[in-house]
Amino acid sequence: MNTASRPSLPHYRLRRRTAGFTALGATLTMLFAVAALGQGAPQAARAGAQPQVLAGSYEQTPFTLTRPYVGVLWRDSRPVGKPNRGALIRGTKLPPQGATFFSWDPVRKRSPSPQSRRYATDRLIRVVLRVADEYARANPGAPRLAIGDLSKPGGGRFAGAFHASHQNGLDADIYYPRLDRRERSPWNVTDIDLKLAQDLVDRFVRAGATYVFVGPRTPLKGPRGVVMALPRHDNHMHVRLPPG
Repeated sequence: MNTASRPSLPHYRLRRRTAGFTALGATLTMLFAVAALGQGAPQAARAGAQPQVLAGSYEQTPFTLTRPYVGVLWRDSRPVGKPNRGALIRGTKLPPQGATFFSWDPVRKRSPSPQSRRYATDRLIRVVLRVADEYARANPGAPRLAIGDLSKPGGGRFAGAFHASHQNGLDADIYYPRLDRRERSPWNVTDIDLKLAQDLVDRFVRAGATYVFVGPRTPLKGPRGVVMALPRHDNHMHVRLPPG
């Protein structure tokens, strides 16, 4: 019996195990993306468009607010259920605007946004305001952070077809900064200051976001399994925090 071309038994088993681990890793990656959609990813993705996972390497860092915010009544908020089927208890209301941010109404295409679209958990509000402050200090001359829909006062589904998620105070829409520095939502990708937009993605990842959904026509990137490209996000990113 000729065994010259056959690998020794230990090496043969090692190759089979390595191949098995590789297949398992690919399966887990696919299941991870599917699970993200099941946790309330935007409607367009759940309708059949699969998210594109983008690669990168970041570290999450803790956050604290560096200054008090006038007009914020801090409450011990609690998210209930899932982002696509949940509620919000003792939500904290985001002010209509501040020195480093403004709110944007995606329905009427104007600022400020109605207060009924500006509630979230106190933790999400703190993260958004901290990112707005740090972003402004790092980018003098940049437009203020444009904050879109958060959640309703008690959570639950928004009327209309705007959102499938945003139901338990853990989601925030953040509009990409414009090249012309106008404080409104961009109309298309050519309006976006991509360098500033990437800076914002990086900051929300470091602040502990579970997911950051970005537009498939943008080159924005980030950690695998966290920053994902989804349709209907070419003018804003969708930031989601964990419930804890």
